Amino acid sequence: QVQLAESGGGLVQAGGSLRLSCAASGSIFRGNTMGWYRQAPGKQRELVARITPGGSTNVADSVKGRFTIDRDNAKNTVNLQMNRLKPEDTAVYYCAAGKAGPSYWGQGTQVTVSS
Repeated sequence: QVQLAESGGGLVQAGGSLRLSCAASGSIFRGNTMGWYRQAPGKQRELVARITPGGSTNVADSVKGRFTIDRDNAKNTVNLQMNRLKPEDTAVYYCAAGKAGPSYWGQGTQVTVSS
């Protein structure tokens, strides 16, 4: 049973935009902080952005001003709008859910930014 399902990844040129979406089961979405993490080859997984059930957000400095996270509580989805993409944004992007930290993970979606 898939509990977190990401979509929207792909190949884009530097300066372009992508929008990632994560559909969650209701039991996971409700009451949990939802987040996006990424992992580039040879690097540790890192937080990109997260949003609490009340809508407070935390965005990594490396993407601040370019990426925006939002959640639709009626549809149990969390989205990551990525603008002005850079080659260094290339990674597998994971949706996650949890309270103090991620307890649930999606399978990931590849984002590749060409220079």
